[in-house]
Amino acid sequence: MKLQCDVEVVNRMLPTFGLKSRGRGARAVLSIGKHLDKTGQRSKVYLMICTAKDRAGSKYQLKDNIEKLFTKFVEDGKATVRLKEPAVDICLSKADASSLKNFLSVARLAERGSDPSSIPLSKLTPVRAREVEQPKKKLTIVSKKEYPLTSNFPYSLEQLQVSYCKLSRVDMRMLSLKALRKLDLSNNHIKKLPATVGDLGCLSDLVLHSNHLEAFSDALCLSSLQHSLRLLDLSHNRLRALPAQFCQLRELVHLKLDNNELGCLPFHVGRLSKLRYLSAAHNRLAALPGGFRKLSLENLDLFGNPFIQANPLNHSMNLTFPFRLQELSSRAVVQLRIPYGPHLIPAHLCRDLEVAKTCDCGNVCISFYIKTAVSVNLHQVSYTVVLVDDMGGTDAPVEQYFCSLSCYLEFLDTSIQRGVR
Repeated sequence: MKLQCDVEVVNRMLPTFGLKSRGRGARAVLSIGKHLDKTGQRSKVYLMICTAKDRAGSKYQLKDNIEKLFTKFVEDGKATVRLKEPAVDICLSKADASSLKNFLSVARLAERGSDPSSIPLSKLTPVRAREVEQPKKKLTIVSKKEYPLTSNFPYSLEQLQVSYCKLSRVDMRMLSLKALRKLDLSNNHIKKLPATVGDLGCLSDLVLHSNHLEAFSDALCLSSLQHSLRLLDLSHNRLRALPAQFCQLRELVHLKLDNNELGCLPFHVGRLSKLRYLSAAHNRLAALPGGFRKLSLENLDLFGNPFIQANPLNHSMNLTFPFRLQELSSRAVVQLRIPYGPHLIPAHLCRDLEVAKTCDCGNVCISFYIKTAVSVNLHQVSYTVVLVDDMGGTDAPVEQYFCSLSCYLEFLDTSIQRGVR
């Protein structure tokens, strides 16, 4: 049984002499295996610690020699083995949590004197230099020949790029890399992202351009990514829509959506208050959502979209009188900020409430409204704007909703007066 981690061996007698430990561990390989005792007649089970400075290793007998195991932070890859003789604490850190648990279980069995044949033991031999090197932080793989088929990715990776490997799905081994901050899977054949990508709690950059993605799931938007993700590159895929929950990714600063098949941007895109760089060129956008005007960007690129010609007189009306009770109650829930959720009301009503529209008067509308589009100069939302079309324009149509006919007519009257002036 072997374990790679950082190790510090602390002599508990040091304080007696007024001394302190260094306070930091060294990269090491721990092994549990059989070794002949000093008489050379009987083999006993030992714990051996090998480091770069001591590749031959230091051995500690385990049977009846573990005073206590400290495992409070084992999920974080940390534990301490307190030995009776010698009086040392073996402090383990930066270990894979699953491997650490298995290692400690074997140590317990060895301490109790279990039959060695029932314990997965290793040969206590000196380690190779590469086994005790400092943990690898960055790994780049750009061909199928370099891709590891039989070995795991280094647990300590913070940046991983796997490109041009023709991956059709995300390798589940990548999802156990809890320290991962940047994951680049560009230029592959990935069609779907597993929800477990959202378990990478430290992930700040996710690069997925030039794949075959057809959707970005609700589960990912509601995962831990909403607290960590700052850059998301989904360009050059096959996305036709993004979920309403996409705007829960409120830490986003960079968002790239170029060269997809998007017919619209997320309705509440204006809630991405930290977004500074947005590119959605060469999609199928006919108009921008009303919340788009709430953005405060540094750079915006919407070139190559088939935007409609904004005209407030062109509208679609979805009004019936009197309003249905569901519409009235839904408006009241949003207007009065009444808490709701799938545990209280049907899921389809929750989805309707999540895309509630806001009228100029401040009221909300759900399924009954009048919709039109107004022309907005994109310099109102971004410092730098890539031209919207070949004519050098920087205006684009933005959707506008009205909760009633009177609100729409008042808007038209105001627009006409402005035009006369």
